[in-house]
This record gives sequence, C-alpha cells and structure tokens, in this order.
Amino acid sequence: MTADLRFDFIADKEKHSITVKREFAAGRQLVWDCHTKRELLDRWFAPKPLTTKTKHMEFKEGGYWHYAMITPEGESFWNRLDYQAIRPIDGYIALDGFCDESGVVNPDMPRSRWSVAFSDAQERTLVTTVVQYNSAEDVQKVIDMGLKDGMASTLERLDELLLTIGATAEPV
Repeated sequence: MTADLRFDFIADKEKHSITVKREFAAGRQLVWDCHTKRELLDRWFAPKPLTTKTKHMEFKEGGYWHYAMITPEGESFWNRLDYQAIRPIDGYIALDGFCDESGVVNPDMPRSRWSVAFSDAQERTLVTTVVQYNSAEDVQKVIDMGLKDGMASTLERLDELLLTIGATAEPV
C-alpha cells in the first residue's frame, strides 16, 4: 500500500458498527468494477495468503455472492453476501454472513449489514464501508477474529490489482 493512501478503521461498540475508509489510486468506475465483478473479486478479495473462489455471483438487488476464502493448505471458509440495494458506481447495501458450501448462513456467527459507498477524492476514489452488527459482542468477536488486519491486507491486494490492470490516477 502506498503510504499516503488513507486507511481508517473505526470500531464503535455503542453503535454496534465498524467503519472502514480506504482510498485507492484509481478512478471510481474501476474501483466499483473490482468490487462488483466476480472475475475481479476472485483476484483480490481475501487477506494474504488466502485466495478467493466464487461459487455464485449475481450482482443485482435480491442477488447474492457466494464465495470461499481458501488457505494455501486448501481449507475453505465460506461466505455469502446478499445484495439489498445497488446504486451503480455510488454504492451498495448487502447482508454479509459466514455460511457453508451450499450457502446456508451460519446462525452461530455474526451477520452484518454492509453499506459501501464510493466517492471521488481528488484524483483517487474513497470507499467508505459501514458494517452494522446486532451487538457490541458481535463487533468484538470480529475484531478478535482479526478483521482489522484482514481488511488491511485484503485492500492492499486491491491496490496491487489496480496497478496490474492499468489503473490511472484520473477520476472517472
């Protein structure tokens, strides 16, 4: 990650939320595409050294993304993101949850509501993600599971991908 790219991780247990703000040295359309297209998500959406493999992707309201994060040893951690609202290149809202290989959400793990907003930030794109949980305990559980470091590593991979696919610093 370039040192001057913004990364904020703010946990607010009173509001049961985590807010992540991250800048990318690329135009908004390209950053949006990296968040919404399976062929691009599979190239960056996991902390190192894990990889991502999409089983199902239907990016539309009422659709969902079902994917696994896979360890180098081949262990899979399944997740499901159900899209509730989409405003092209401005943002989307989705329910996130751990699940099994068939897509059934695990009721014993925290489920959250992700509001992801994309905005122009001079010659960059700012992505603001507000993750809403049901309780302060759920917020603490995901922090204890390493969410902050995992998000930082995952977003650094997006930086690397943006460089390899020819990202420019010009806003869209």
